[in-house]
Amino acid sequence: MAAVRCARAPRGLLSPRAGPGISVLAAAPSVLQQHRQVHHAVIPHGRSGRSSVSGIVATVFGATGFLGRYVVNRLGRIGSQVIIPYRCDQYDLMYLRPMGDLGQLLFLEWDCKDKDSIRRAVEHSNVVINLVGKEWETKNFSFEDEFVNIPKTIAHITREAGVETLIHISHLNASMKSPSKYLRSKAVGEKAVREEFPDAIILKPSEMFGREDRFLNHYANMRWFGGVPLISLGKKTVKQPVYVVDVAKAIINAIKDPDAKGKTYALAGPNRYLLYDMVEYIYAVCFRTFLPYPLPRPLYHLVARFFEINPFEPWLTRDKVDRFHTTDMTFPDLPGLEDLGIQPTSLEQKAIEVLRRHRRYRWLDAELEDAKPAKTYPM
Repeated sequence: MAAVRCARAPRGLLSPRAGPGISVLAAAPSVLQQHRQVHHAVIPHGRSGRSSVSGIVATVFGATGFLGRYVVNRLGRIGSQVIIPYRCDQYDLMYLRPMGDLGQLLFLEWDCKDKDSIRRAVEHSNVVINLVGKEWETKNFSFEDEFVNIPKTIAHITREAGVETLIHISHLNASMKSPSKYLRSKAVGEKAVREEFPDAIILKPSEMFGREDRFLNHYANMRWFGGVPLISLGKKTVKQPVYVVDVAKAIINAIKDPDAKGKTYALAGPNRYLLYDMVEYIYAVCFRTFLPYPLPRPLYHLVARFFEINPFEPWLTRDKVDRFHTTDMTFPDLPGLEDLGIQPTSLEQKAIEVLRRHRRYRWLDAELEDAKPAKTYPM
């Protein structure tokens, strides 16, 4: 008769328990195991797909954002269990619910300033992903809160909880010398996370494009202003946008790669464009008239200020003006998408997915080949 011994289930196991704000996450109970060091619930098994078990139990902070929905979908499609802490309205979670099999997505209301709330979100996970961020400051949360204090707290509690992997999303242009407060805060946040969790995996994507993005759609919507205002006509700014799906794939591959721990990755697309040429291509794909005009930075900031003081979500801010007119940096010494086994997707391949909605009816089904490809520049 095989010997049966009693062992405590590992931290990856989730089971029901009662508690404030979380009813389905539980302290792992004692279970019977036959000569096993890990519980079967965290051993990958089953067919590939959403009904399988990948062994990944991931807490995704900021899952309701642009990048977050792609990350949750990628985790769900390989059979991962995903804890989604949220601060938003329930209606903002609806599109996430079909992304995982029954019981695989667990929603947890949390307060980013409450350490106990963060601790409950990460205590049963073996992976924590921080995607928290916003493009503008509010009266409750400054850039320092979003990109320094919250990531630092998450990293500290994650290390205390003994979580194996922490992935932090920064920005390719994060620098203390940047004119953008957004990018300066990102740079400080990188250092804070690295100090709290030395083995953290830091990903630095450039501006991301994809459906529902705030990059290609932003410039396409500028046609309502009678043209596209660009500082120096956009001929002094070079951009290297990255496809959001590639970034989501990079996160999943980094989780699976044991050699990724402690590394910083620079994630950028395969091509570099002058901002002028890139926006011109956007309008060519939309079959819209491209009317650029130069606008001095102080005057551009004045226009953005009017959007900032309106009571609704600001479509443009002074910081966004500075960030979009910052040339994307290159990091030849840092690993990139290729090192994570991903072939970068060019803007020309996927722009139509984003920009078709901006076409007039007569051009809705026009072939993409009708638009002249954007001029690229060497790395």
